[in-house]
Amino acid sequence: MSLISIISKDFDIPHTLSESQLRDAMVDAFAYLIDNDFSKLIQILYKADVDQYKLKELLETVEGVSSAEIIADAYIARQKAKIETWAKYSPKKD
Repeated sequence: MSLISIISKDFDIPHTLSESQLRDAMVDAFAYLIDNDFSKLIQILYKADVDQYKLKELLETVEGVSSAEIIADAYIARQKAKIETWAKYSPKKD
């Protein structure tokens, strides 16, 4: 399963984005959610299993970066970790 296919379950994004374009799209999406639909933001982060304590610490300590960028990076990192875990524990195909 690809990163974009996982993220597209929560966001309406094209499947042709590069990783940097995907990050930009996620930053924009999270900026919108912060301003307009905070409950949906929380729901998406909960569903993705983003560590709320680590995210809170990042939001409080990282300077010079927007909240949307911090959230997008944490969300993408969590989705990548899921892919790695699935690959590690899925049956090997011969």
